[in-house]
Amino acid sequence: MPDDQSQTLALLADPATYSNPDGGVRRIDTHISAVFLAGDRAYKLKRAVKFPYLDFSTANSRRKACEAELSVNRRTAPDLYLAVRPIVRDGDRLRLGNVGESGVDWVVEMRRFPDNGIWDLRIAAGTISAGDIRALADAVAEFHDGAQATPEHGSAADLIWTADGNNIDLVRIFPREQVENLDRETRAEIIRHAALIARRSAQGSVRRCHGDLHLRNIATFDGRPLLFDAIEFDDRISCIDTLFDLAFLVVDLLRVGRRDFACQLLSRYFGRRPDEEGLALLPLFLGLRAAIKAKTRAAAGAAQEAQACFAMADRFLHPPPARLVAVGGLSGTGKTALCMALAEELGAAPGALVLRSDVERKRLAGIAPEIPLPKSAYTPQASRAVYASLHARAASALAAGHSVVLDAVYSDLGERLAAAEMASACGIRLDGLWLECPEEIRLSRVAARRGDASDADGDIVREQSARRCVAKEWQEIDASRMPSDTLDAARAWLRRG
Repeated sequence: MPDDQSQTLALLADPATYSNPDGGVRRIDTHISAVFLAGDRAYKLKRAVKFPYLDFSTANSRRKACEAELSVNRRTAPDLYLAVRPIVRDGDRLRLGNVGESGVDWVVEMRRFPDNGIWDLRIAAGTISAGDIRALADAVAEFHDGAQATPEHGSAADLIWTADGNNIDLVRIFPREQVENLDRETRAEIIRHAALIARRSAQGSVRRCHGDLHLRNIATFDGRPLLFDAIEFDDRISCIDTLFDLAFLVVDLLRVGRRDFACQLLSRYFGRRPDEEGLALLPLFLGLRAAIKAKTRAAAGAAQEAQACFAMADRFLHPPPARLVAVGGLSGTGKTALCMALAEELGAAPGALVLRSDVERKRLAGIAPEIPLPKSAYTPQASRAVYASLHARAASALAAGHSVVLDAVYSDLGERLAAAEMASACGIRLDGLWLECPEEIRLSRVAARRGDASDADGDIVREQSARRCVAKEWQEIDASRMPSDTLDAARAWLRRG
């Protein structure tokens, strides 16, 4: 029988335990934890519960889980996770003990972040920007880069285990016929991609990830996004494909209606961690994550959201055909803004992958996108390598069934022909757009850039103007007006069939 924690809960709810902090003590409950917020600290108690996937029924198991949580989460939030503190018995009374003392129960002590720092609240309040999404994508990519490879996990059987767990709960909520149909399609996808799943595990794409990477487990702390509350209690949940980890965050952004952010997140992440072959698994991963979200939202009493997530799971497993769009134009014509706006409307969720030459050039140089390169790095030879890499990555993404938007100047006919040849080899039509804009407008736009991957300046704009380029084989779009006008014109042409 699980331990009685009533005295421990009363202790942690008592303001005197923390020397009566301003604002008192606030308690937040989940099905496996109780968190007490007191002053500038948070104390997380594991509930004495036992489920098929975890056992917190004894004090020793909870101590080990607290120690594991501290270790796991210090990978991404070392400034947030402070210590494991014991609950100490003195006679018939309990007190919050110090590290090193023996306890009858245990809590994880954390620094407290502002209540409005949680990302689901920030999204709802409209305080998340595209810059925040870039920072989040960078944080996730850096975390995945450093995560331990776990090739013994992440098999097709492990994914079927996840699907089975979904079905047990979903069939209690949704019509059995719909659940069984989703299950058949999910299993068919797992079987169809079994070789790729096994190959990715062997090659290091399965790692000790977060495992529960959604908006409520991200907080802004000291001005940057922190990933916290990672799974520590079941390797089958945390030791997964890195794209399966990312997929939960993509689904959560789609759930709250921010397809633009989900698309930006994907492209930024891939700009730091190219993984185009893995895109073949993204519909499956999104479907599994949406099904998980459906059952958790139902458990939280959000029936309408649960139904929407269940419907998303089915849609993810039926992606539309891949498309290829290339947007060219001189610096300052607004290529990147147009590419990102088009991407979220094209192809499978969360939208087309934007492959940008400026970002690829920095990646090949081994630096972050916003770090400037010297002019000596912009040789014809270096540019040929950038375009070759860009087209190879696009071909890999298209082969995986995912749409691509290419963002590059494409002022050279040879570069445009190379894009067309790549598309032909993939059996996909290339839709090429060429943006035209007067020099004075381009100069103004380039001067206004801050923190961008492009190193173009006024001198480069004038040099490009002197060389004058017209891409007659691509559709010309007037980019001198508002970005929305450019987008409307591009949409109209792309809808031609």
